[in-house]
Amino acid sequence: MAQVFDSREVVRILYGFNPWWAGRAPSVPKFRRLAFTRGRGLLSDEEFRRAVLLCGPRRVGKTTILQQMVEALLEEGRPARSVLYLSLDHPFLRLVSLPDILQLYHENIYPEGQPAVLLLDEVHYSRDWELHIKHIVDHQPVYRIVATGSASVTQRHLLAESGVGRWMEVPVPTLSFFEFIRIRGADPPRVPATLRPSDLFNQSPEQLTDLGLQCRQLMPAFRDYLLLGGFPETARRQDISFCQRLLREDVIDRVLKRDMAELFRVRNVGDLERLFIYLCLHSGGMFSVQACGSALGSAATTVARYLEALIQANLIYRLAPAGLTGKKVLKARYKYYLVDAALRNAVLLRGEEILSDPDEMGTIVETTVLRHLYAFHYRDTPEIVYWRDSRTKKEVDIIIKSPQYVIPVEVKYRGNPSCAANDGLALYCRAERVGRAYWITQRDEDFGVVRFSGVDTQFLKIPAHIFCYLIGQAEQQS
Repeated sequence: MAQVFDSREVVRILYGFNPWWAGRAPSVPKFRRLAFTRGRGLLSDEEFRRAVLLCGPRRVGKTTILQQMVEALLEEGRPARSVLYLSLDHPFLRLVSLPDILQLYHENIYPEGQPAVLLLDEVHYSRDWELHIKHIVDHQPVYRIVATGSASVTQRHLLAESGVGRWMEVPVPTLSFFEFIRIRGADPPRVPATLRPSDLFNQSPEQLTDLGLQCRQLMPAFRDYLLLGGFPETARRQDISFCQRLLREDVIDRVLKRDMAELFRVRNVGDLERLFIYLCLHSGGMFSVQACGSALGSAATTVARYLEALIQANLIYRLAPAGLTGKKVLKARYKYYLVDAALRNAVLLRGEEILSDPDEMGTIVETTVLRHLYAFHYRDTPEIVYWRDSRTKKEVDIIIKSPQYVIPVEVKYRGNPSCAANDGLALYCRAERVGRAYWITQRDEDFGVVRFSGVDTQFLKIPAHIFCYLIGQAEQQS
């Protein structure tokens, strides 16, 4: 280390990252994500002996959460110098191993052997980080660790023997619609804080009508949410063109052109960019790796490898068809969605004109509903699939499956949605004997529980803005 640069430079950088050592409190937003509460709770649990990993797409607030943890720790009375924050993608710190950084920290700032909190931002940029964290967790219990990083890198090591039992992963998705309302400081509707979408099956038509009226005020904000997405930096703004430029530069370009090349060993970034644009154009449709490769002039194996990298980089979701077994898995036609509809809008330069395009809105709302279902059911680790009848070609957009429950969801975001007994949702529920299902609609007039002859299922028609708000609220309560 001394042959490359003077260790005093590293110490100066540590002071730069940790201004509270000099008595300057961190300046952080008051709005706190759900992941802050979860991560902070684990950090405070003295019986919890693992590192906490915050994982999610770029620009969703992971660094802010770490800074908010600094603020909370100092307010609790922890010694300022016992809290060490490191941004490990800093070009200087990438030249130094984590043990060397900690040695300099203890030699110059805080005595070794005393309780300390390590907040490690972009941990995957630190050389051999997984081995160093494993050693700290196993042999140095005076440290409590919260890190942020790429889910792909961490998942690979979580599955390895060396990582088992050393990490607790806390997801940081894009903002839910519920959080979007809060971060903007808008007045929330007057609905019970514990109300969940599943509670609505037991409410009277009069109660549902009243809820629809209470939530009507959410419609303008929901349109903004569909256009701007769930990234905290853009959520407070109104200039769509500016927000889309930020998303292209900060989220898409940085991931595709930097992270993919460096962390995932992607050699041809041009091929990856073309694949991402292809996914934007075909979001939610039946996907063929061979057809995509042919259209892009890439080998099918390359397309398949890049799809996996995009999933692990938290840019896309993949849905398999329901009921796959045996060799059928190898021939499956998957569906792919972006993790936030605003990314698609940013790449394809879709503005307010899409609000009057039923096809565009169907894709965007379906993506948004899927994001909320993924985030809410994350801890249950269910199977999230779609269903398609090979004979009739009828489908169900999203199905959440676990040993405890099956939740089919169909998105019909149109002015006059067709919800009938011969639709794919009803056919699936009849065949699988599902008790409850959701039809996601557009207008608050299309709100209520319906039944069909010969089908035992209760179908809840519920406007998208109400469904997303309530499931985001339920995620907070859980």
